[in-house]
Order: sequence, then structure tokens, then C-alpha cells
Amino acid sequence: MCYFRCPQTMNNTSGTLQMQQINHFFETYAKALENYDTKGLAYMYNIPCTMLSDDSTAIFNDAGKLEGFFNQGTGFYRQFGIANAEPEIWSKRSYTEKIMNVRVNWQYLDVFKKLIYSCDYHYVLKLDKNNQWKIVLSVSVNEKERMEEWKKVGKLKG
Repeated sequence: MCYFRCPQTMNNTSGTLQMQQINHFFETYAKALENYDTKGLAYMYNIPCTMLSDDSTAIFNDAGKLEGFFNQGTGFYRQFGIANAEPEIWSKRSYTEKIMNVRVNWQYLDVFKKLIYSCDYHYVLKLDKNNQWKIVLSVSVNEKERMEEWKKVGKLKG
């Protein structure tokens, strides 16, 4: 279910186009995750950008360091057999015509499309000077907790 709230200045056509662009953005993001394309993932972020969770705050002022961060994550994905990532966009809210908040539930699956774990993120995206959406803020709502739950269940089964 997608929720989209348009500012008064937007018409339905631009709101629909914006929705399609955001959907495409996260489909592209998912493909980069699945292909372990760390350069592609870093390209989807504005520099500087911030990654935020209850336990940490990371600010990236350099695309190379951001790519290095993603390299660590892809090691985890490979180790635990994550082969597919499916974004389910739960809500979209325009702050302005160029800034949007998007809530996404990520489903991480193995090669057989069996769910490994899911987690929620909030993203603040901004249109850059080339009119492309870029993530300026990524907020992990519950990924650490979901991964810990999944690891406990996996250890009990194994």
C-alpha cells in the first residue's frame, strides 16, 4: 500500500510522475543490492549524506568511504545467502517539490525467494542538480533488531 501526499502546488500528473520515479529509484536500489554493486549504491546517495539508527550516526562526505561502507554490507549479504532484495514502499510524503520522505519495508530473500528477514527504513530524498533523486538521510528503524532475531532463530534451527 502506497500513501502519497502532494503539496497544494502539485497537480496529479506531476504527483503520479514523482511516485513512478520513487518506485523506480527503489527498484534500482534493490538491483544494486542484489548485484553487490557498491559503486551503484553509493551513486544513489547525495554527498554528504547521513545514516542514522538508534545506536549510531554516520556522516559520509566522501563517495569512496560510502562505497567502502557498502562493501562491508555486501560481505554480510553473501555470507548469509541474501540474493534478493524487495522494497515495499509503505508511504511517501513530499516536503517540497524536491524533497521527499519515503518509508520502505525491505524484504531480504535467498536464491529460492525464501524470506531471510525484513526491516524498515525511512529515507529523505532530494532531487539533485541533474533532477535525479538522491538519498540525503537513511534511517534504520529496526534492521539491527530484525537481524539479531533472525540470527537467533537460525542458530536454534542449526
